[in-house]
Amino acid sequence: MKKKVALSLLALIVAGCVLLSIGLMVGVYFLFQAQKNYIPPAVVVTESPEIETQMDQIQQEVTAIRGLSLKTDLNRALMTPTELKETVVNDFFKDYTPEDAQNDAEVLSTLGLLKPGFDLRQFYLDLYTEQVAGYYDSSSKEMYVIADGNFGGLERMTYAHEFTHALQDQNYDLENGLKLNDDYCQLETEYCAAVSALVEGDATLSDQFWFLQYSTDLDKNQVSQFQQTYKSPVYDSAPLYMKNDFLFPYQQGFDFVNQLYGRKKWQSIDDAFKNPPVSTEQILHPEKYPLEKPVLVSIPDLLPILGTGWTEIDRNVMGEWYSYLVFSSGINSQFRVSDETAKTAAAGWGGDTYVYYSFDATDRYLFAWRSAWDSVADTGEFFSTSRDYGLARWGAPSTDNISSVIWTTDVDGTITIRKSGKDVLWVMSNDQAAYTNVLSGFTDFRE
Repeated sequence: MKKKVALSLLALIVAGCVLLSIGLMVGVYFLFQAQKNYIPPAVVVTESPEIETQMDQIQQEVTAIRGLSLKTDLNRALMTPTELKETVVNDFFKDYTPEDAQNDAEVLSTLGLLKPGFDLRQFYLDLYTEQVAGYYDSSSKEMYVIADGNFGGLERMTYAHEFTHALQDQNYDLENGLKLNDDYCQLETEYCAAVSALVEGDATLSDQFWFLQYSTDLDKNQVSQFQQTYKSPVYDSAPLYMKNDFLFPYQQGFDFVNQLYGRKKWQSIDDAFKNPPVSTEQILHPEKYPLEKPVLVSIPDLLPILGTGWTEIDRNVMGEWYSYLVFSSGINSQFRVSDETAKTAAAGWGGDTYVYYSFDATDRYLFAWRSAWDSVADTGEFFSTSRDYGLARWGAPSTDNISSVIWTTDVDGTITIRKSGKDVLWVMSNDQAAYTNVLSGFTDFRE
């Protein structure tokens, strides 16, 4: 899920136009554009002197709120929805190939988050074309607000949000200082998910302050009207995990930043940019920031065990957030556990690694996920919830004891979930030989 995580959480754009609190509408923004050959849209709506004056005023207001200043001039413009669609297709997803999307979809469907064969790339294209309200490009240092000849309340609020990103970039360097770039974030998804939540939570808090202090009555009426009439058929049809994942940087990021603000106001947030969070666990539990760091969990290269014809297509970290999503947001509501149970099961996360292998051009696969937990009790909670999840998804197990549960199915193959000490192992495969050989390699999980 390297590409999937980068796309939905960090990279090109993040979902938006979501109501976070009464009177607050947040637009979508572009965190960074890591493509070295990025070309801005050929045609841009030219803002009028009146709009330029409004932009200047909003910049002054946000600067006063946030306490950060621009160091260099900012390139800014309006973009029409038609131009946005062309940019989404030709630039945002230029390097996200159908093969990348297929690999991501295979991993996500194995985890029960997507239906097999889901056209992930096309869905992203449709969704981002529908959802984007504005974006800041930290590579070209350009900021766009999507407007069709209008600069009303929603566009003004979006501008306040996006301008905060420009301030963040010029003071803390999003791509190089905070490492929010495509190459790093494909490898360090947990770190980038956490930093993206900091970045977006900060911008959300800033635009909330702007909306409460500086928006006009007309702004408020226009935003309220937009909320009442806005339709989002693509977003509404998104799988549940995707909806929740798209909101993570806004909702959970806002909660995290708001907790920081309660300590020493903006100084605490600036301190966090200098010492950024490193995991979704820290975002979900601000009391664990900055001291509690993930432990390293390793899974060796399994190709020597699997043999010729197998290819590793994904290796990464699930993190507390995705551990929660697996339990709470499955594509089939029948095997979702309650939200509170999922949160409790994921809350003791200490670290993890997962790997996904496929065999040539067939549907044969192997998935292994090893996770470490803060305590034996936390391990027991995660194992117990994993078992309940498995019972709902795969039915009665063939083996069921205090440390191991095994299912044999026609669709997903053989699945085992085991615990040992403070670790839990999931192994899933529809190739019996691969399953047996790989499981035997985890010597500390042998029965």
